[in-house]
Amino acid sequence: MGVKERITNSLAALDPTHLEVLDESERHLGHAGWKEGGETHFRVRITSPAFAGKSRLERHRMVNALVAEEFSGRLHAFALEAKAPGE
Repeated sequence: MGVKERITNSLAALDPTHLEVLDESERHLGHAGWKEGGETHFRVRITSPAFAGKSRLERHRMVNALVAEEFSGRLHAFALEAKAPGE
């Protein structure tokens, strides 16, 4: 299973109503952290009821806790857009 699938599976714990996990590694060719084969730079857009009433920082901490293991591997960069439904 690749990094994208592991991130997707991890974030399922937030019961998202919308989830996009985009591998943007090829856009960073030659930059720090880039590795042959990609799966180093990701952008995640997630909407979840779990974020209701939470600050941006709290939302990011929730997501980062779920994907923390990926940072010990290939993952170098992680852009996050986290929203509650209706935002």
